[in-house]
Amino acid sequence: MPRKPTVRARGLGAELKELRLQSGLTTREAGDRAGWSHTMISRIEIGKRGVTTEEIATLLAIYQVKGDDRDRLIELAREAHRPGWWESSESSLPSQLAALISFESQATAITDVALILVPGLLQTSGYTRAVMAATGIEKNVAETRVAARLGRQAILKGEDGPSLQAFIDEAVLRRPLGGGEVMTNQLDHLVESSKDPRVCIRVLPQTSAGHIALNGPFTVLEFKKAQPLVHLEHRRSSLFLDEPRDIDAFRADVATLTETALDPAESVDLMTEIAQNYRRQ
Repeated sequence: MPRKPTVRARGLGAELKELRLQSGLTTREAGDRAGWSHTMISRIEIGKRGVTTEEIATLLAIYQVKGDDRDRLIELAREAHRPGWWESSESSLPSQLAALISFESQATAITDVALILVPGLLQTSGYTRAVMAATGIEKNVAETRVAARLGRQAILKGEDGPSLQAFIDEAVLRRPLGGGEVMTNQLDHLVESSKDPRVCIRVLPQTSAGHIALNGPFTVLEFKKAQPLVHLEHRRSSLFLDEPRDIDAFRADVATLTETALDPAESVDLMTEIAQNYRRQ
């Protein structure tokens, strides 16, 4: 039975595709320059074909990638067979972001469990800027992150976009990040987003004594053919999980949260009520 591509291989492929597009090359043109078929380029980009360090060096030369980025991608190619993918980064945009954006665009369903902040795919620009300011991100770096986050949200507007199920802790909605106006706009946006049949927002109420998500926030990405992934993100590190036993554990957590959270209609009512409270302030 063929081995399923690991998240590292899929992430490497996503970065290589982005580099090819930035170079203005088609798969056929890249293949011609490397002396390979365009099919081989395509299979590398979707993680279905392993790539040697020599092959990755050839592609990076064609795409004119040098320095630290070249070294990092060659190292990722060496480890592409390993399951899971952990990264620690000080950069303004982590290198895993290209992979995350690619995975979100390929996903058929996304489940985001949010305990601290509104999920990125549902944030307004004002809310995102407030988060950046509160966490000490420099303004020039913050604007880059705001643009990247808003760009990711385009997948929800496409005809073939994924469904999104978001579990948001009530405390997130009551924390006045950026002040009343920012939060009012954010809550209005959540209520409006809930009208999309592909978007389901469930609030985890404060009346609940506790729930499984207290273990920490996470995102589950489901695909039509590929293995599901779990994404965990922290301040200076992030992690992709692709082992079946890990995926099953997080899916079980989602099933438990479904029993704990308010239903979609109750969630909209609560978000509307909280927005009205902000307007009165």
